[in-house]
Order: sequence, then C-alpha cells, then structure tokens
Amino acid sequence: MGKITHFVHQSLDGFIEGPNGEFDWPRMDGELSAYSQELTGGADIFLYGRVVWDMMSGYWPRAEEHSTDAHDLAFAPVWREASKVVVSSTLTEADWNTRVIGDNVVEELTALKDGGAHLLLFGGSTLAGYLTEHGLIDEYQVFVHPVVLGGGKPVFASPRQRFDLTLAEARTFDSQVVLLRYERAD
Repeated sequence: MGKITHFVHQSLDGFIEGPNGEFDWPRMDGELSAYSQELTGGADIFLYGRVVWDMMSGYWPRAEEHSTDAHDLAFAPVWREASKVVVSSTLTEADWNTRVIGDNVVEELTALKDGGAHLLLFGGSTLAGYLTEHGLIDEYQVFVHPVVLGGGKPVFASPRQRFDLTLAEARTFDSQVVLLRYERAD
C-alpha cells in the first residue's frame, strides 16, 4: 500500500506564505536540504495543486539560469525527471512528465496509493485540506521556520473537522527549523 505525505514549510504563526504571497522566508541550510533530498528521493510521484504547480513549473525547469544555490542545483534535475500529478479543475495539461487530474480526485489518488505509489504533496493549503478531509494524507511533515509572518495563507484552508495525529518524529535542523512529523492516529 502506498501513501501520501504532505511536505510543507510554515511560519511559527501557521502560514505557508506571507500577507502579499511572499515565500522568501524559508531557511534551507545544508542539513535541511539533505533531508529534503532524501524525502523527495523516496517519493514515486510529486503531487501538486494548481497554484503550487504554477510556482514550481515556473521555476524548476530552468532553475540553473536563476540560481547558484546548491540545493536548487541538486533538486532541479530531480524535479524535471520526477513523475508528477497536478490536481486542478482549470488546468487540462502540463509539461514535465506531469499528469493532470481534474475529476474523481479521491478515486484517482486512492488508486495510485492502492497501487503502491508514495506521493509527496508539496505545500498548498487547498489541496492539503481537501485530501485531509477525505482521509488520504497518511503523514504530515511540517517544517516550522523561525519567523512570524503576521498573516497570509494558512497551512489548511480546510478541513473543518477535528482529527487526531500521532507525533512520529521531532527534529531541529541547524537553521533552527523544526520538523514535526505526524501520522494519522486512526
């Protein structure tokens, strides 16, 4: 059986982007970069909602033209080669080894999990909330950065029900970023 892991960076006050959409605050040091590479290397499919997809597909295909950062240079070829799924009601096709799912999202992602695929959901609050409501996320890897943004987009737009989690791991990286890795308690 496969699984879906939600991989998200957030501020201490619970936002994934600042009040003006800014995402310039995550601290990606060497230790966190190595962990991130291990996490992405263990995934069979990268999973995105349309908003995060737009950001990722606008940067990673040509990251080497814009960055000399070691993390970016290591991840760019991994991203280009990885199998990807985008969940979107507006997008009909995408490049870079990407499948778009517009209908029957729960059924399609459940079939991928039942087939043994490990899907890694990158950020995004709308899709994360939707998949959480439907019990599809098996693990949450929340990277809490030492910054207070004072507003912005919350980690979850939904779900609107309570559910319990079990802490599987807590870890502090050199950059003072704290990983909280939770699994569903049910």
